[in-house]
Amino acid sequence: MVLQSKGYGAPSVHARPPASRLRLAVIGTGLRGQSHMKMALQRDDCDVVAICDIDPQMLHSAQQLIAEAARPAARTYTGSEQAWRELLVQQDVDAVIVATPWRWHSVMCIEAMKAGKYVGTEVGGAFSIDECWELVRTHETTGTHLYFLENVCFRRDVMAVLQMVRQGVFGELVHLECGYQHDLREVKFNDGRQPYGGGVEFGQQGFSEARWRTIHSVHRNGDLYPTHGIGPVAQYVRINRGNRFVRLSAMASKAKGLHEYIVRHPKGGAEHPNAAIAFKLGDVITTSIYTNEGETIVMRHDTNLPRPYSLGFRVQGTKGLWMDVNQSIYIEGQSPSHRWEPAAPWLKRYDHPLWQRYETRATGAGHGGMDFFLLHSFVEHAKRNEAPPFDVYDAATWMAITPLSEQSIAQGGQPVVFPDFTTGQWMWRTPTFALGDTY
Repeated sequence: MVLQSKGYGAPSVHARPPASRLRLAVIGTGLRGQSHMKMALQRDDCDVVAICDIDPQMLHSAQQLIAEAARPAARTYTGSEQAWRELLVQQDVDAVIVATPWRWHSVMCIEAMKAGKYVGTEVGGAFSIDECWELVRTHETTGTHLYFLENVCFRRDVMAVLQMVRQGVFGELVHLECGYQHDLREVKFNDGRQPYGGGVEFGQQGFSEARWRTIHSVHRNGDLYPTHGIGPVAQYVRINRGNRFVRLSAMASKAKGLHEYIVRHPKGGAEHPNAAIAFKLGDVITTSIYTNEGETIVMRHDTNLPRPYSLGFRVQGTKGLWMDVNQSIYIEGQSPSHRWEPAAPWLKRYDHPLWQRYETRATGAGHGGMDFFLLHSFVEHAKRNEAPPFDVYDAATWMAITPLSEQSIAQGGQPVVFPDFTTGQWMWRTPTFALGDTY
């Protein structure tokens, strides 16, 4: 019997034996929540028994998904921003996925853990270091698990590179780069009728993410969305599992991109009210992290300027390096001297066994198939009630980059100390992610 653990091995106050089926609830049934629901409803070991949202349109769409899957309708919780609390006390809910706007993630996860629900949360940065510590302390008090749903860790090339790192292809790692470089101007602004690209409005006049995401760019200046980049990099250098972040410094460029978008958009212009907003978020945030083992990591947050999408991965060691922006690799003694070669043959050679096993089932899933792996891993770990590969300590560490970068920028780029959320346990914890072809 696999039971939850409290802290580092003490019995849980919410012990639950493994189950063959998972009774799942989804808090936040917007576009991302519905994506999780679609995959859960395709499984024969998962029932979506409850959903919660304050948006009637999104709730209706979610119930339609359930009906199209020929499943019983889920109980609905709505009517106030606190309706999710009633959902958490229901005894027939084993696990909860939180897919709400960022400001709700931590409080919902904390209350879900207190209620004994295995919780998976969508990603984002934290608002404070205290918030990160509260997540950790709640897990250690209750023994309930938190799965941080970072899908990019399951990206096919990212997992192949993980195989290469573990097999020493790059030698000893020295320097890594990553980030979130994604033109989101049409996500941050619309007119409330078209999903994307419909205008220059946000807040109550916007649709989906424009309702809540853009306001962060008005008031905050830091790496607001660090985990798509740092999640995979943390696996490469074993963060919280033999290594840790020790300090961070960050800088912000000027903020011009969102203003220019409003002024130049056909529905905007220099006289539009939103053209007068002084956006605080620098268009390019550059964050540098130093690890206990001596690796350097450079991260970039770049969402307000015109550009193609790239997470900007670079993995460099004593024998060579891989870069995703040009899909190239160089391995000393094997690549042509001082010349890049295509990464594709290397990635195929080191293709991860999980992708080889589940490729067919992942076909058609979101984000190039990696969403299948994420949801599959979450359901399997939740059914077994066991610690996830990206746990509360990883969540706290990766999310902390946001407030630490804000602090460093506010102090003119001064280095800030990175908290050790494992309180020393990183020295004994070992990697658990993607060690074979099973979860």
